Amino acid sequence: MSQDNLVKLECTECHHIGYYTKKNKKKIKERLELKKYCRWCKKHTLHKETK
Repeated sequence: MSQDNLVKLECTECHHIGYYTKKNKKKIKERLELKKYCRWCKKHTLHKETK
């Protein structure tokens, strides 16, 4: 994956970075918010894009 398209997803409850994904930054200006499974919380939580 290209580093400029790579974004980190952080759990909103425990603040662990559990996922990396890519995003087209030219088309999508706002930050990603996805509901994903957190290994540390052991449940599905909202994950937000971090810097």
